[in-house]
Amino acid sequence: METIIRHFRFPSGSSFIFGPRGTGKSTLLRQRFKNSLYIDLLDPERVLSLSADPSRLRGLVAGQPGAEAIVLDEVQKVPGLLPVVHGLIEEKSHPPFVMTGSSARKLKRTGADLLAGRAVLKNLHPFMASELQQRFRLDDALRLGMLPIVLSADRPSEVLRTYAALYVKEEVMAEGLVRSMGTFSRFLEAISFSHAGVLSISNVARECAVERKTVEGYLSVLEDLLLAWRLPVFTRRARRELVAHPKFYFFDSGVFRSLRPSGPLDRAEEMQGQALEGLVAQHLRAWLAYGDADGSLSYWRTRAGTEVDFVLYGSFGLFAIEVKNSTRIHPQDLRPLKSFRAEYPESRACLLYRGRDRLLLDDIPCLPVEEFLLNLHPTRPPLPAAQ
Repeated sequence: METIIRHFRFPSGSSFIFGPRGTGKSTLLRQRFKNSLYIDLLDPERVLSLSADPSRLRGLVAGQPGAEAIVLDEVQKVPGLLPVVHGLIEEKSHPPFVMTGSSARKLKRTGADLLAGRAVLKNLHPFMASELQQRFRLDDALRLGMLPIVLSADRPSEVLRTYAALYVKEEVMAEGLVRSMGTFSRFLEAISFSHAGVLSISNVARECAVERKTVEGYLSVLEDLLLAWRLPVFTRRARRELVAHPKFYFFDSGVFRSLRPSGPLDRAEEMQGQALEGLVAQHLRAWLAYGDADGSLSYWRTRAGTEVDFVLYGSFGLFAIEVKNSTRIHPQDLRPLKSFRAEYPESRACLLYRGRDRLLLDDIPCLPVEEFLLNLHPTRPPLPAAQ
């Protein structure tokens, strides 16, 4: 695959760059910092040396005074480096440190907060459609996802099938994060049915025949490995009684499809609907992460069951977005958005669907989802200006 220009922008000064394996962190680093001291912490020899004596980093830094940056790739492999980095930053006589990670677990345990205020935290996500431009195909994205490591492979389906297994082998097993790999594997299958749905930890625990606290621990593992995340309920100025449970998403639609069991009793349209909602979710997360405006992503669901898939709220405004895996729009599809607008008259609503035409129904724009994703860019509002 030819070079893709990413929307991600490195901050000035020292920074943490977090992102799941395969999102292109190393590629971006090598493109951006060509004249840097690059320390690859996936190199076993390097890990062994710096783990034995983290202060050796000082000698490496001193040996390259002309470097434009000090890059520590996969810094969670040697968390003992952080106090040394902290001291070097405090000296204010060295180039900025750029530290990447695909797991926050070790850094949490060892006190990454030592660098609070001294290193900006940024997140790298899978490709956005507007980065791929004419190379983006919605059907491919729903099947394979948007991970650079998958889309750049000669056999993307094979790479995707092994992706989650690699995480289980290299991260979960190597770090001893769970006691029983068999139980954790069953959990991965069970939790895949919750993708793009309201999360019930009790139901997942019952499906896996384990205690609730075990499932909570497994969820923490997924989140710390940046494989999954939870979407909270939008509760600002709420006048109706709302649900309290978050929704659950894997970070990439292709990873979801690789983990979700399928058979003759599974409806293909249900799985594709989950994948489509997840694809929109990961785009909205990336849009927020790469843009300059402060904001949040959530969903809205009343106790009566009225639900809006996504709510964007911030200095850019208030937007309600509903996603339908259908080529046609029915009147009932617009009811959740109407209810939300009645609750929040200042909001703008939009329905995304699988059709080809832009429509305006009951004063609600209805856009082809592929068009919406291609136009979603961090420097622009999420929806086109109202006519």
